[in-house]
Amino acid sequence: MIDRGRTVRRPWTAAALVVTLAAAVLTVPTPARAAVSRADLALRWAPIHHQDVDVTGSHALAGRSDYITSVDFDGDLNGRNNWDRAAAPDVSFAAHAYYSVLETATHWYLTYFFFHPRDWTDHPFFETEHENDGEGALFVVERDGSTYGTLRAAVTVAHSDFYSYTPAGSTWTSGRESIDGTLNFQTSPHDPHRHPVTGQEAKGHGLKAHPQYGIVGDGIVYYPSTVAETPEHADDRDVRYRLVDIFAPGGLWAQRANPNLFAHLGTFAGDTSGGCGTGTWACSVNSANAPWGWDDGDDLPARGEIATDPAKLSTEYFAIPGGLSRTYTHNPYASEAAALAEAARTAPPVVD
Repeated sequence: MIDRGRTVRRPWTAAALVVTLAAAVLTVPTPARAAVSRADLALRWAPIHHQDVDVTGSHALAGRSDYITSVDFDGDLNGRNNWDRAAAPDVSFAAHAYYSVLETATHWYLTYFFFHPRDWTDHPFFETEHENDGEGALFVVERDGSTYGTLRAAVTVAHSDFYSYTPAGSTWTSGRESIDGTLNFQTSPHDPHRHPVTGQEAKGHGLKAHPQYGIVGDGIVYYPSTVAETPEHADDRDVRYRLVDIFAPGGLWAQRANPNLFAHLGTFAGDTSGGCGTGTWACSVNSANAPWGWDDGDDLPARGEIATDPAKLSTEYFAIPGGLSRTYTHNPYASEAAALAEAARTAPPVVD
């Protein structure tokens, strides 16, 4: 799991849930193997990410509390010391983001997860903070015969709400949920592709399509890559982040039952040590989710289905010409369908 990444820059060179998930695996013949790997597909569609940064107050750590990093940025997999360890001089804020790729015969579903050691505030009244923070986005890509397909829609996670977007010219329209805006694209200086553009707010790190959230003052612009760079300062506009497969051996999904990292299936463990809550209203515990714990409590898809059953969520959120396949040819979450359904039924609500 521990991967410190590379921090030296170099120029780019050319080169019901149980039923739904359990029945959705290996029930149709797997299509001919695509020419593109899942890692390459994830890299192709990974967002250029605008992270707003606030440097004020002791909990900001001069802006580092808003840097994206790995879950084991401090060299261990203990979720209950991350607030404390974020202030240590020997930890790594090399930029990482986690991804997963699920497949059907008609679409690829790419989930991206951005981790911060702190969800923090510098306001003394009626605001809480907590250890660990996890928000992200789902991108839906149509398998249209081209190498990387066509990105049709996105759903982002901002605390306990989801927001839906489509690119200009997309054939997808509003379903049960109204579309919240346009997903914009930008060319990366580090590869030849136009990438979707996302933004996260400082402190609470809600994520939306850019510019609904964007940089105000200081901020980091992160570019998808295979290397992990550390921002030089709180207003660094060219930092590459390394993509890490959620399903890698020993990776985030493999750690799902680690009680030091997770309090519940899909909910990170976090406590009140290290000064969390000092000077503000309160510090809440166990208050951040991994993708399989993300939930918008007032829509129909269940807890975690944005990651574990994104075809279902897509049919709820969008009207899709020609429909889409609900049968997965690749879905590693399906092996834990019963446990995920039970967590959706019983896990305490979390407002990230």
